[in-house]
Amino acid sequence: MAKSIVIIGGGVAGMTAASRLADLGEKVILLEKEEEIGGHLRNWDRLFPNRRPGYEVLDDLIETLGNRVDIRYRESPVMIVPLQSSFLIELQSGEKITCDAVLLATGFDLFDAGKKEEYGYGIYDNVITSADLELMFRSGKPITTAQGSVPKRIGFVHCVGSRDEKVGNLYCSKVCCVTGVKQAIEIKEQIPDAEVFGFYMDLRMYDRHFEEMYYEAQQKWDINFLRGRVSECAENQDHAVILKIEDTLTSRPLRMTVDLLVLLVGFVPKPETTRLATMLGIGVGEDCFLASLDEHTRFNHSAKPGVFITGTTKGTFTISNTIADAGEAAIQVHNYLKNH
Repeated sequence: MAKSIVIIGGGVAGMTAASRLADLGEKVILLEKEEEIGGHLRNWDRLFPNRRPGYEVLDDLIETLGNRVDIRYRESPVMIVPLQSSFLIELQSGEKITCDAVLLATGFDLFDAGKKEEYGYGIYDNVITSADLELMFRSGKPITTAQGSVPKRIGFVHCVGSRDEKVGNLYCSKVCCVTGVKQAIEIKEQIPDAEVFGFYMDLRMYDRHFEEMYYEAQQKWDINFLRGRVSECAENQDHAVILKIEDTLTSRPLRMTVDLLVLLVGFVPKPETTRLATMLGIGVGEDCFLASLDEHTRFNHSAKPGVFITGTTKGTFTISNTIADAGEAAIQVHNYLKNH
């Protein structure tokens, strides 16, 4: 009798793993709670470091899936019951399915910037997040303030919700710095005479070509990076944002006004992932992302036999890293199904 794998989550990791498992001849059921697959990639305009259109990667992942995977839209598990050598999954629709292995690819949420009240997100008209800005880019319309004017001075605040003991997130989200550099360049492409500032604790250019893009931002686009902590924001009568900044290099207070302030929000674990982990009896790490059985040699295995994890369910990844990790997860699942 053919064995089957249920993948929970149809974002980049879930699509990649499903495609690879189909290549290996496995029967795959992919559960996606939304009406479309693609996850956060659907909301991303251009990707770092080469600013490739996000839809190209999404279209390629969908094409690679083909018709070989049973995709269930608007479905997520209500209950997962581990049996002796399989799993019984009850879906939202009431359907019950049995499978031999489960792969969690539920992804991440973006940090709620409203929790950092000092920045005024949701209070001041011209304080937005990096996700909001990305949707503006995707719309194809010119970047404007909430009042419809072209911003002449734009600020980016790094590490919003990451590396922040006050909100309980001590980890680095890895992609925020490079996202800020990418978006700052895109702002300058649209508004060449704009002044653009990046306020950072320290810039972490993790991957290949990221450092080169950072140099490009400074040398070609004249973007200003200031090592400083934004401590408070306010709004003046014309809806510009007044910033109080501590220059951490000189220990001097600064004051600046910007027309648009962009908060670079990090990754946080999905509550859905935590719920599924509790059902399945698998653990989470100190950062509340899913814990691997072994950080080096069993990175895609959970502590529960037959339950595998991939992508940003277990930490912060770029899209490229997610695709690579999901490919490895597919191999681990395939080997497990062959031997059990």
